[in-house]
Amino acid sequence: MQNFNFFNPVRIIFGRNTIARLGPEAAKAGKKALLVYGGGSVKQNGVYNELTAALKKSGVEWVEHAGVKPNPVLTHTREGVKKARENACDLIVAAGGGSVIDEAKAIAAGAKYSGDVWDFFCGKAAVKDALPLFTVLTLPATGSEMNAGCVVTNEELAQKYSAHGGALFPRVSVLDPETTLSLPPAQVANGAVDAIAHLIESYFTTADRDVAVTDEVVHALARSVVAATTRILKDPKDYDARASMMWSATLALNGLAGCGYGGTSFPNHVIEHSLSALYDIAHGAGLAIVMPAWFKVHLEKAGPERLEKFGAAVFGVKGAAAAIEAFEKFFRSAGAPVRLSEAGIPAADIPRIAKNAMGLITLWGMKLTQAEVEEVLRKAE
Repeated sequence: MQNFNFFNPVRIIFGRNTIARLGPEAAKAGKKALLVYGGGSVKQNGVYNELTAALKKSGVEWVEHAGVKPNPVLTHTREGVKKARENACDLIVAAGGGSVIDEAKAIAAGAKYSGDVWDFFCGKAAVKDALPLFTVLTLPATGSEMNAGCVVTNEELAQKYSAHGGALFPRVSVLDPETTLSLPPAQVANGAVDAIAHLIESYFTTADRDVAVTDEVVHALARSVVAATTRILKDPKDYDARASMMWSATLALNGLAGCGYGGTSFPNHVIEHSLSALYDIAHGAGLAIVMPAWFKVHLEKAGPERLEKFGAAVFGVKGAAAAIEAFEKFFRSAGAPVRLSEAGIPAADIPRIAKNAMGLITLWGMKLTQAEVEEVLRKAE
């Protein structure tokens, strides 16, 4: 088990009827917010009305920045930075899923920076300061509500890159499972796959295989995601399943599920980022395609031990091949694609996808070659 530092300053307010509690928390940080949200679902499910009423009651004014895409883009992020500056916003409030929260983080950092916000993503600048951020989560998946990272796509360059920094931790995040009751099955599936992907990256790439406590945390969270997803798809109004899914996805990428692991990397994410940058595919759908293929390559190079352990603990199956099959079966049962062809991505594009992935691989300092990326993608045809 490796040495580690674990720090997470985000205050979580969890449960029914908790959105109103964000108003007083936001008022402690400022008086004028940039309110960031997506395509309007927050107005349909009542979140917008609850949140704005809470802000108004607490004396917080707001300027709206709507229209965040499921894969947030740089042009819209830059518009948000400009809007925050021009309106002298002193805090950011985000209502939505990980994409909304990610763009809100980028805006929060960009508003306090004299250069272009893309500098944080391409390695030209480090995030040192940001406007205080408050979030209402409506789609469990990315864990952005309780971590210090964000992802944005540069449409012009077809690059989907990430930025990190302690200043990007939200101050307070509200997690009300009732806000997820109306999510369509596709979004449930994509969120479940994303949460699983966050758990498996460090688990399978760690150089230290004797970290029993963290292994068990990963197993438990993965089992919870699988069980909750199965229940939600059977009964979308199952509050307890929604609650379990929401908290599990948050814990999957708040730092806890990687403590003690050493030498880890995110190969599945780096390949998927290329898919969603080039084809605007949902992040979870892209991960469902990449993961089983990566497992097949990983099995050949690293041996069956971890796959056997994970398969037995999470899916109750015996053997590495059965574990990979269980992943695919779960993804399919949730409605996610597991092959490039199922997402309409032609095999002839594999060299292009791999070449695009090399930009982020180089930026992250990962030891992956274009040929190795192509090998994974070939197994996903």
